[in-house]
Amino acid sequence: MLKEFKEFISRGSVLDLAVGVIIGGAFTGIVTKLTENVITPLITLIISFIFPGTKNVEDATKGLNFVVNGVKFDYGAVISAIITFLITAFVLFLIIKAVNKANNIIPKKGVEEEVVEPETSEDILQDIRDLLIEQNKKEIKKD
Repeated sequence: MLKEFKEFISRGSVLDLAVGVIIGGAFTGIVTKLTENVITPLITLIISFIFPGTKNVEDATKGLNFVVNGVKFDYGAVISAIITFLITAFVLFLIIKAVNKANNIIPKKGVEEEVVEPETSEDILQDIRDLLIEQNKKEIKKD
């Protein structure tokens, strides 16, 4: 059982996943700070023009609730959370898009692999034909 566990842990995919989780955790800090310090203030500025007297999305949506039998349903908080999620997801999208574009611009170093095109059925049939012709030539020489 320990041997199987060791094989499982030492697989590349598990190690890649572990590295991805660690990098993702570190990247979360960058996205959070960018969202809190750049994107959210821009959204707050826009909301202050749309809803005068509000300071942020929560202020703009805090009146969006209703009460049934003394139980408060605050759908404004849900709308605020959705907006925050969309902002964060959009910022992450922009960062990943920029990184991918930078990776495409920068030439990759190292050995370039030769692209091997898969054989078509015509190629295989031509190989079989050539082999049969060679085989017939050998049989004729034997006779």
